[in-house]
Amino acid sequence: MTNTSSALPTFTGPVFRPGTAGYDDEVAGFQTAYTHRPDLVVGAAHAEDVRAAVEYAARHDLPVAVHSTGHGLSVAADGGVLISTRRMTDLGVDPGTRTARVGAGIRAGALIDAAVPHGLAPLNGSSLSVGVAGYHLGGGVGILARTFGYAADHVRAVELVTADGRLRRLVPGDPLFGAVLGSGGNLGVVTALELELLPIATVYGGQLTFDTPLVEPALEGWRLWTQDLPEELTSAITLMTMPDVPAIPEPMRGRYLATIAVAYAGSAEDGERLVAPLREIGPRLHDELRSMPYAQTHGIHRDPDFPHAYTASNALLSELPADAAQAFLDTTGPGATVPVVAGFRHLGGALRRRGPAGVAVDHREAEYVARFITMPEGDGTAVRDRHELIGKALSPWTIGRHLNFLYGAGDWAGEEQTRTGYDPGTYERLAALKAQHDPANLFRHNRNIHPAA
Repeated sequence: MTNTSSALPTFTGPVFRPGTAGYDDEVAGFQTAYTHRPDLVVGAAHAEDVRAAVEYAARHDLPVAVHSTGHGLSVAADGGVLISTRRMTDLGVDPGTRTARVGAGIRAGALIDAAVPHGLAPLNGSSLSVGVAGYHLGGGVGILARTFGYAADHVRAVELVTADGRLRRLVPGDPLFGAVLGSGGNLGVVTALELELLPIATVYGGQLTFDTPLVEPALEGWRLWTQDLPEELTSAITLMTMPDVPAIPEPMRGRYLATIAVAYAGSAEDGERLVAPLREIGPRLHDELRSMPYAQTHGIHRDPDFPHAYTASNALLSELPADAAQAFLDTTGPGATVPVVAGFRHLGGALRRRGPAGVAVDHREAEYVARFITMPEGDGTAVRDRHELIGKALSPWTIGRHLNFLYGAGDWAGEEQTRTGYDPGTYERLAALKAQHDPANLFRHNRNIHPAA
């Protein structure tokens, strides 16, 4: 428990304390395994509320957590100040410059809805309910990532409140600009972003789903297929046992399946030609590949749209030989003692190319990312053991982790894990900037970068 009894600034947005009406709703998020329990919640209505909250916290040496949608919550606050940015929903699209200015509370779906009428699209990820700000702060691996690269590379400006209570506008060339993009909220509270939009009206894509006997052939077929693809095509494969519940269609209920998701920034005719080898794998339970308006592309991955508990890690791979794919299958398949939603995303292409100088997204040489998602169980020992087993199996090909795909498990989120997301030189640069702009480590409810000594 921290002392927040001193006189508060005047905020436009609401303020909540434990036990008051609205507190539990305000701290709730998409991630239900972990919940912030701060002593004070500031429901920021605009940047001045954020600035005043940070200034107040710094004056009283209180840690600051930031919360919009709660998708990426890893280190929950116990005491201190939580700044809730979900009310900061200013959104403007400029078709002439192909840019959007988005408040810190904007979600991907709202940005898509605002851009699409102008024939434009953002570089969003697979979920409509993810916060745009948090997604970009982690780098942003989008549905068309191989074609356009990391979303963080397409940011034009960042509006940020730093630990000294200053509201800054950062643009490429400012040392803080690139450091903010990729460091996950370690250097301040983002109040708005200015983003580049792309002239994309339609996408060819969807899912191919294969039943249990074809899971291994589907993984091997997808692995070989990805080794010679144009960068206009981005894909992923997911391996999981579907829940045995009425909400799941009968042919899929309780079955161990492989689902390949495809997104192609080209014509349907070329897309059909490119995916033909996947259809040769065998019969599909579902084959939903088609040309679609950009507003429907969230259906390509079909991420869950309801709050739930999850813990996830990943491994960025230099390559995906048959041995690596088999090791992954052996440690994540239906025989695993802890159920795992597992899969690979194909990287490379435009993701290899550097964006504005200093953007803190590393390991761009990775060709694939292996992802493994589990439900928290008991004291977490079995889940952690399973994650470590998967990581060990992939270690010969692993070059690091991607911070966008590290979810939950706050007690694992130490400095050692955070360092795996960066090249050594990048981490040292970020730690030096942290020491300069947040020496007291005010912003530490994240994959924390410790201030350099």
